[in-house]
Amino acid sequence: MMALPSGSPLRLALFDCDGTLVDSQFAIIDAMNRAWAEHGLGEPDPAEVRRMVGLSLVEAVALLLPVLDADAHVAVAESYKRAFAAARGRGEVDEPLFPGILDTLAALEAAGVLLGVATGKSRRGLDAVLKGHGLTGRFATLQTADVGPGKPNPHMVQRALAETGAEAAGTVVIGDTTYDIQMARNARVRSVGVSWGYHAVPELERAGADRIVHRGREVAGAVLELLEG
Repeated sequence: MMALPSGSPLRLALFDCDGTLVDSQFAIIDAMNRAWAEHGLGEPDPAEVRRMVGLSLVEAVALLLPVLDADAHVAVAESYKRAFAAARGRGEVDEPLFPGILDTLAALEAAGVLLGVATGKSRRGLDAVLKGHGLTGRFATLQTADVGPGKPNPHMVQRALAETGAEAAGTVVIGDTTYDIQMARNARVRSVGVSWGYHAVPELERAGADRIVHRGREVAGAVLELLEG
């Protein structure tokens, strides 16, 4: 990572994971199907499952199954975790990086920007993704759903700022859902919406994204434009 000149303020690019760095929709939908089946709930609507990606797991289940009570939501979420972990153990989880993401990470590092992640994944799940793509150690801060409230609460951004020493004025959130953009607004940082994820571009625009990009390698330019503007 390029060192910043002495006295330069720290800058941080905080990435969502699912739908932004990696395409995990098929693994997520499969685990949801297995969790639903375990509780005799049939099958969830894949489109609705994709829309919930980014929220904390119990919150996502609660929105997908509003007729069930809180205890049932927790039970289904635990079934999902077991199903996902079992699939990973069998080598069946495929979470490929989106094209151009590695180029963007390298470009931001070369510009002296710290990298971070803020995701609805568990820390175990995030660690597995980063290890699988050789990205362990590339990120200065890793914020997951294991600690504190999830998106769109600003908690993860605030923790990332505290851990890295970056300030809100020098921070940009990059994500594919309105939850990411709303989290950024709630934390008073800027945001870049990506078009290849799980929420549509008009939704990202209405949520208040400062920039929208359509290719992975375009992210670095959009982030640097916001940081230097």
